[in-house]
Amino acid sequence: MTTHRGERGAAVVEFALVATLLTVLFLGVLQVGLALYVRNTLVACASAGARYGADADRDPGDGAVRTRLLVTRSLSRRYASSVSSGLEYSGGAAIVVVRIRAPLPVVGLVGPAGALTVSGHALREGAR
Repeated sequence: MTTHRGERGAAVVEFALVATLLTVLFLGVLQVGLALYVRNTLVACASAGARYGADADRDPGDGAVRTRLLVTRSLSRRYASSVSSGLEYSGGAAIVVVRIRAPLPVVGLVGPAGALTVSGHALREGAR
């Protein structure tokens, strides 16, 4: 096997460039996966809190308290700092709505800035 003198050390440089590219790609996929995990967890907590607050013997405020507890147990207290609940009416039916506004998880300094806003809805079972 003959090699040209000008190609000496090219494999090392090629490995460094490809490894850098693959690392950046891996971190990007990790960032998207983390953001989707947090979003899906918040949606599940908001929905569970709305269902809890929609029970006949509960207030919508109980749903917000339950949502804070679920978010704190599932993720962290900093994601549960802005939870609100209320009643909305649609077609004459009362709907309990729980909203969560939480920071978007960012790995490192690269990524979108801002916050996630998710909500959960449940049909109110009875008037209180």
